[in-house]
Amino acid sequence: MRKLIASILAVVMLAVPFVGCKNDDDQFKTIELNEVTHSVFYAPLYVAIENGYFEEEGLRIELTNGGGADKVMTAVLAGSAQIGLMGPESSLYVYNQGKTDYPIVFGQLTQKDGSFLVSRVDEPDFEWTDLRGKGILAGRPGGVPMMTFEYLINQHGLYDGTDCELITDVQFDLMTAAFEEGTGDYCTMFEPLASEYEKAGKGYVVASVGEGAGEVPYTSFVAKQSYINENKTTIESFLKALKKAYDYMAEASDEEIAQAIQPQFPSTSVESLTTSVVSYKAIDAWTDDLTMSEESYNRLQDIMQNAGELDERVPFEKIVNNSFAEALFR
Repeated sequence: MRKLIASILAVVMLAVPFVGCKNDDDQFKTIELNEVTHSVFYAPLYVAIENGYFEEEGLRIELTNGGGADKVMTAVLAGSAQIGLMGPESSLYVYNQGKTDYPIVFGQLTQKDGSFLVSRVDEPDFEWTDLRGKGILAGRPGGVPMMTFEYLINQHGLYDGTDCELITDVQFDLMTAAFEEGTGDYCTMFEPLASEYEKAGKGYVVASVGEGAGEVPYTSFVAKQSYINENKTTIESFLKALKKAYDYMAEASDEEIAQAIQPQFPSTSVESLTTSVVSYKAIDAWTDDLTMSEESYNRLQDIMQNAGELDERVPFEKIVNNSFAEALFR
């Protein structure tokens, strides 16, 4: 992952100049937002989009799916996206490469791993130690999904290459296809994919990785420092829209939330989306106030070091700027 980030930085030096946000004729400011994957895990973002909260704040979101944190980081560094929704580990990698205008976290969205472990066979009494001798598709090296999963199984006395096999040579957005083709005994999947997969009879959801691993700053909104400094009002408006989504979700029923985000998942039933919302509420997936605690940040670094992906720890204040979120929720 560190070598990959170094390559990304080299490419960015040759990339087109930063294009910035553009003002549409209708006076909405457009933000290109690149997300790491498309999942009910990010329901507050989709509620803000579909309920018109961003437009109420004078913003228009152009949402693209990066298919992995490395691709999202590339987009942010190159300027093809102003904001990235990804694991904060990527910012640590870029910081340790010595880049000055590196992306920093200005809002944390999720505080648990949002994936669910899918087995080829029904295991109603599944225990994490049942992974002994098995192959698991759990992400790519250096990404939060893989590192969190490895940290989790290590807590249960299982180690990659000794007790089980973590399959790491499959692209993040191609893991499910590889699993369908016969790779591995288990695969981690986000919602609504996990529930839809089980509903189709292709596998069985046997455990929540987030519930097993505990709190970790899993997915955050990041932007380059220069962009934040030059667009403070935009960042404030962006988070205000998300706060409206949080307020809506605090009062709405699970089905109402599912109905609100259904346009983001046109091929998925409201019933299935409701199941996904319930699953994420059950593990307390979303942060209360869009801020990242220093304690959870340090736990992320523990997880990264456990995976052998972080040679040097980075001070909290270098990566996280909670000031915008704190101003909204105080």
